Amino acid sequence: MNATDYDIAICGAGPVGAALALMLAAQHPNPSRIAVLGKNFDLASTEHAQGDPRTLALNHGSRRLIVNQLQAWPERAALMRTVHVSQKGRLGRCLIQADELGVPDLGAVVHYDDLLWALHARLRDSGVTLLPAQQAQTHSAPGQILVDHDSGQATALLAVQCDGVRPKGVRRDYGQHALLTTVRASQPQSGWAYERFTENGPFAALPHPDAPDLYAIVWCNSPERSQSLAELPVEQFQTAMLHAFGERLGQLELVSKRHIFPLAFHAGPSRLSERLLAVGNAAQTLHPVAGQGLNLGLRDVAQLSQCLAAWQADCRQNPDPFLARYARLRRPDRWLTAAITDTLPRLFATRNPLIQHACGLGLLAMDTLPFARQPFARQLLQGMRA
Repeated sequence: MNATDYDIAICGAGPVGAALALMLAAQHPNPSRIAVLGKNFDLASTEHAQGDPRTLALNHGSRRLIVNQLQAWPERAALMRTVHVSQKGRLGRCLIQADELGVPDLGAVVHYDDLLWALHARLRDSGVTLLPAQQAQTHSAPGQILVDHDSGQATALLAVQCDGVRPKGVRRDYGQHALLTTVRASQPQSGWAYERFTENGPFAALPHPDAPDLYAIVWCNSPERSQSLAELPVEQFQTAMLHAFGERLGQLELVSKRHIFPLAFHAGPSRLSERLLAVGNAAQTLHPVAGQGLNLGLRDVAQLSQCLAAWQADCRQNPDPFLARYARLRRPDRWLTAAITDTLPRLFATRNPLIQHACGLGLLAMDTLPFARQPFARQLLQGMRA
């Protein structure tokens, strides 16, 4: 076997890459043999800047993983105990409640930067090697992977691509952009999150980690409509929100800038080559409906750490059976979650009245029949975990 600088190179230091490094480090006899290549490792100030406008909806399974196993839960978080799902202009709605599922909460909403900072603080003390890299590039070589970083090139027995590379395979352009902003509600509902489907795209209002009367808005529309909404005067934008969402939370007051992100579905194989894997956004990028992207990525890394546990005890072993097992075990959860998040926004955005009524009846059936609601709710709550 060729001598290498590292056993494992993790390309990407976002939440998924950082979580994977922490889980692998807890199993590895020498964590310094794990390299994490990425940016934003500077933890000099505890008053870290809020540079990313995104909030993240972490489901119950992800929350337990971060709290109990990674011990990296951010100080600020807004718990979700009820999710209200509805369709604009049609009958039917569905409530998904933590009590019914036997859990204390359905998950929580955190700032992207808060979560990343907490994970990086844990990385600093984990013993792994941190290598600055704006975007790590990988190259296959016999028995190893070559990884370019800001200071040169490193070698590893295997590498995991976590972000920075778009999956190659299935692709769908939704013809939608997501508008992100924060609003203050005059009649907030503690612990409630909302997903409202409109003919233009879903409108989500999530409890905000900064204050109990704030909500993070994720509003999906065509690119042209999203840009128009972003440029509307404040009062007109607030009126447009009320028209789409209704008055469940009273009046909605805009309290932050508006940001636009394009939406598309990309999915590729988990195994990119003999010694190179893809997890998280490098394996699949999903529509934000139901907030499943990061949750699916965290399930990827939890499964991968299990599959590599025996290999890490003796890295002289051939990694092929361990990587093949990971790819096989992850396939059902990846494709079921992708199918749900890909189908829902397209189905509810149809302008066919028969399909719209059928969707309303489906919501009504889910709301009144627990056996119809609970399998879907449990998939969103924790996904398929091997």
